[in-house]
Amino acid sequence: MKEMLGIFRDKFGEKGLKVVKSPLRICPLGAHVDHQHGLVTGMALDASVNMLYSPNDAGYVRVQSLDFPDEEYFSVDRPPEMIPGFWGNYIRGAVMSLDRSFKLKRGINAVIQGRLPIGGLSSSAAVTTAYLLALADVNGIEIEKPELIRYSHWVEKSFIGLNNGILDQAANILSKKDQLLYLDCRTEEFTLIPRSQALPPFEVLVVYSGINKILISTDYNNRVAECKVAAWILQETGSGKVSPFSEVRLRDIDEDFYRAHREALPGRFRRRADHFFSENARVRKGIERWKAGDLEGLGKLVFESGESSIHQYESGAPELITIYEILAGSPGVYGARFSGAGYRGCCIGLVDPSRREEIGERIDSVYPASHPDFRDVYRVYFAGLDDGARILRAEEAFA
Repeated sequence: MKEMLGIFRDKFGEKGLKVVKSPLRICPLGAHVDHQHGLVTGMALDASVNMLYSPNDAGYVRVQSLDFPDEEYFSVDRPPEMIPGFWGNYIRGAVMSLDRSFKLKRGINAVIQGRLPIGGLSSSAAVTTAYLLALADVNGIEIEKPELIRYSHWVEKSFIGLNNGILDQAANILSKKDQLLYLDCRTEEFTLIPRSQALPPFEVLVVYSGINKILISTDYNNRVAECKVAAWILQETGSGKVSPFSEVRLRDIDEDFYRAHREALPGRFRRRADHFFSENARVRKGIERWKAGDLEGLGKLVFESGESSIHQYESGAPELITIYEILAGSPGVYGARFSGAGYRGCCIGLVDPSRREEIGERIDSVYPASHPDFRDVYRVYFAGLDDGARILRAEEAFA
């Protein structure tokens, strides 16, 4: 952070300086169901996207990323269009998202850093939230957390073109340290469930595979469409009428009806529905295990989620599956699964801190030998939990 401060001072001075801390997130249970209005859980990590910013009274956005080359520079009155794969899309989208409701007069000067680990921890949601918080702050705009989630989600769905749900944004914005976020993606109602005193110590393990792909170039949107087709087939089986494709979700289907008529779903569409309904059930069970302080029981459900993601939802890459299998066979790992969309990036685990060294050594002994192309780029991280995205005064951030 001190390096960032030096760069910011050299480039923009120090007048009006504030800091946004926007955490990366994991979803212990609730994989691949938010886009179908399912039930999800989330936690914010103490690994974050950090951004120093100050107002730009001339109405320009000037952002220097320390993870990518070049500076993004444009007027809030004329944000450029989306360029596939470009890191500046998220600040462009944030300006456009707010501009739907507010007239922005001020821009921001900013230095931002924190995209690692790459993929699977929702750094894109963290970055977008950071931009939105800063832009709202310098323009005197007050936004409640549920609204902030919607503004952030608009950027990824309507501007970037990823057909995801609100899990990433909700976990990034709503989380509280040592509490489990439980969110109904249909009603947007959420609960923060405190950690039980009976829950043993644990850390979050993040293993970055080395694979980095843009999600809109993977099968992510295809899986969303397959879930919607499954819902369509079940609707037609029941009443002969179907909802518009843009509106239909598997959550619209009564669970008892699905169980009675799942055989009507062919092939992959049945597998997608099986994953959706079984994952919702795991979320409900997982909430009870968290409340009871049963980390082993919660971890078992996380492993089951990982298996369903591989075999029913059919996400994953050989590298990620190797990591998952290593963790599934490692003492001290309570549960593991892919993080995020599951086509790139990371596998996460809930682990016993006392077995940290042993788990790391096992990964290092197996993964690079199995996938030598990623020998020099894979990484192993251990993280704790943190609060959701917030603005800090400079003296707080650098204390």
